[in-house]
Amino acid sequence: MSLGVTLKTAASGLQAAQASIRAVSDNIANVNTPGYVRKAVNQEQQVVDGVGMGVKIEGVKRVTDQYLQLASLTAASESERWSAVSQYLDNAQSLFGDPSADGFFFNRLDKIFGAFGTIADDPSSTLLRSQALSSVEDFIGESGRINDQVVALGETVETQVDAGVQRANDLLEQISKLNIDINRASVLSADASGSANIQSQLLDQLAGLMNIRVAPRAGGGVDVRSTEGVLLAGDLPARLTYNSSDTTPGYITAQPAGSTTQQPIQLTSGSLRGLMDLRDVELPKIYDQLGEFTSRAIDQLNAAHNASAAYPPPTSMAGRDTGLDLPTAIAGFTGTSTIALVNAQGVMQKSVAIDFTGGTISVNGGPGAAFTPASFLADLNTALGASGSATFSGRALTLNGAGGLGLAIDEGTSAKTGRGFSHFFGLNDLVKATGTTNYATGLQPTSNHGFTAGDQITLHLATPDGRPIRDITVTVPAAPLMSDLVNTLNSNATGVGLYGAFSLDPNGVLTFAGSAPSDSRLSIVSDDTARGAGGPSISQLFGLGVQERSTRASRFNVSAALYADPTKMAVGKLDATAAVGTVAVRPGDGRGALGVSTSGDVPVQFQAAGSLGQVSMTVSRYASEFGGAIGRGAAAAETRKASSDAVAVEATNRRQSVEGVNLDEELVNLTTYQQAFNASARMIQAASDMLDTLLGIV
Repeated sequence: MSLGVTLKTAASGLQAAQASIRAVSDNIANVNTPGYVRKAVNQEQQVVDGVGMGVKIEGVKRVTDQYLQLASLTAASESERWSAVSQYLDNAQSLFGDPSADGFFFNRLDKIFGAFGTIADDPSSTLLRSQALSSVEDFIGESGRINDQVVALGETVETQVDAGVQRANDLLEQISKLNIDINRASVLSADASGSANIQSQLLDQLAGLMNIRVAPRAGGGVDVRSTEGVLLAGDLPARLTYNSSDTTPGYITAQPAGSTTQQPIQLTSGSLRGLMDLRDVELPKIYDQLGEFTSRAIDQLNAAHNASAAYPPPTSMAGRDTGLDLPTAIAGFTGTSTIALVNAQGVMQKSVAIDFTGGTISVNGGPGAAFTPASFLADLNTALGASGSATFSGRALTLNGAGGLGLAIDEGTSAKTGRGFSHFFGLNDLVKATGTTNYATGLQPTSNHGFTAGDQITLHLATPDGRPIRDITVTVPAAPLMSDLVNTLNSNATGVGLYGAFSLDPNGVLTFAGSAPSDSRLSIVSDDTARGAGGPSISQLFGLGVQERSTRASRFNVSAALYADPTKMAVGKLDATAAVGTVAVRPGDGRGALGVSTSGDVPVQFQAAGSLGQVSMTVSRYASEFGGAIGRGAAAAETRKASSDAVAVEATNRRQSVEGVNLDEELVNLTTYQQAFNASARMIQAASDMLDTLLGIV
C-alpha cells in the first residue's frame, strides 16, 4: 500500500469519526427535545479497483422503525377519535342533570304524576290544578331545552370538523414542502434529519385528525395516502373538503394535486371521524330518543285527559291536525265510544254512542244507524241533531254543543294505533303540539296514501360512515293505495330497492332499513309532496330524516285554554250509562286526575329510536331505560377512550425506545468514535513520519 493510499484511508476514517461524533453530540444535546429522533452516520467501505481505500459517508440517517411508527400513528388516531366522542357525549349526558338531584330531567315526569295524584284528593283546588299544569310545562320546557342544546352541540361539532379539515390541509401542505427539502438534502448528501423530524411531528398531528397510510419515498420524505390509496401528500398536497348539509350526513373528499375530481375518502379513526360520528349518529340518536320519550309521555297524559271530563263541560272541543282526511282517519277504528251533551250542571241531555266495530251510531240508547268512514261526519251530525254539530277542517275534527250545552266523551273501548277516539283526534288534549309528533298514522297497505300524484321526494343514500352512494328522486304514483306508494319507493329502477327497503308496520309507521352489503343510511334531501292541499309531506307524516326528528321534542305546549283557566281541566269522568235527565258529570270528581297520575304505569308501544329498538313498556320504565342508555353510551365512550389511550401510550413508548436518545448508549458511541478518531490521527502521523524518513534518506 502506498503512503498516499494510507493517508487517504486515514483521512476518510478521520472524517467519518468526526461526522459520527457530531451526530452523537446532537443526540445528547437533544435528549429532552420533544419529537427528536436520534440519528446515526451511514458509513460504507470505499473500494477502488478492488483495493480498500477507507470509508465513505453515505449520509446521516434517523433511527426509526417503520412498523412502530405506523402502529403509533394508528393508535394515536384511534385515541383521538374516542377522545372526541367521549367529551361530547359527556357534555350531552350532563344536559339531563344529576340523577341524584331533584332537578334530574326524568324526575320531572314523576312530579307530574304526583301533582295530578294530589288533585284527585282535592279536585276543586284551583291552586293544585295550576301547580300540576306548571309541572307539565316544566317537563315540556326542559325537554325542549335539552333537545335544542343537543342540536346546538351538533352545530358546534360541525364547526370543529370544518376547523379540523382546514388544519389537515395545512399539515398536508407542510408535509409536501418538507418532502422537497428532504429530497434536496438527500441529493446533496446533506443532513436532512431536522426536516425529517419536523415532518414526523406533522404526521403525528395529522394522524390525530384522520387515519393515514405513510410510506417512505425513494429520495427521502414520505407519501401520505388515504385508506383507499388516494395520494394526499407527496410532491404536492391534495385538497380536503368537508361536505355536509342540514339534512344529509357529512363526508370528506380529497382532490389530488393536478386533478379536478373530488373523491370521497374513508375515515375510520381520528378526531374527524369521531366528530362526524357525533354529528350524524350519536347526537341524533339522543334527540331522536328524547323526541320518542317526550312524545309518548305527553301522549299518555293526553290519553288520560281525553278519557276524562271537565266540570262544567266545555261547549267546544277542537281536535288536532291528524294529517289525514276524515274517512282515512275513521277507517280502522274498533270498539265503542260515547259523546255526551250535558247542561251546565252536568245533567245528560243527549248520548251518542258510536260502535266502530259494528259501524253504527245510536242516540240515547236507541237502535243504531249504520255509517261508513265516508259518511261518518254526516251521520254524526244527524245523530247530534239540534244539540250540537261536528265539523272537519284542516284535517282536524271539531265538536260543538248548541244552546250552551257542554261536551264530555267516554273513550270506552275505542282504539286505533293504541289510541281512543277522542285521543286520536286530540279533542281534549292537555298538551298541544305544532306539527306531527306521533308517526303511528294508522295507514294500512289498503289505505289511500292521499299524496298528490306527480309530487316528488328526493332521498339521499350513504354508507354508514357518511360517504354518498347516490340521490334518488321518487315521484308519487297515480295509483292510490299505500301499497302502491311503498312499492314505488322500493322500486329497483326508480326507488331505493337496490340499497334497502321501506316497510309499513301494523300501526302505519313507515321505516327504512338498508340492505347488505352497503347497509345504506337514508336521509331526505328535499320533499315537495303533500297529503292533500296544505297537508303534511311524506317525511313530515312519517317522521323521515333528521330535519323532521331534530325538532320533535320542542313542539309541545300546554293547552293555552287550560293554562289560562285551570278550572277547565278534565279531572272527572263521564258516566256513559247515565240516562237522559240524570247527572253524568259531577263536581268534585277526581277520577280523571287519578287516571292522569297513573298514566305512566300503562304499557305503551315505543318505536325504535336511539339505542333502543321497538319496545312495549310503561313510560316510567322507558324513562329508566333511556336514562340508562345515555349513561351507558357516555361510559362506553369513556372506556373506549381509556383503552385506546393505553394502546397509544404503549405504542408511543415502544417507538420512543427505538427513536429516543439513550445517554448511556450515546456515551459508549462517543467513546468509540473518539478512539476511532485518535486511531486515524495516529495513522496519519505514522504515515507522515514514514514520509519524512524517506525524504531524509533521499
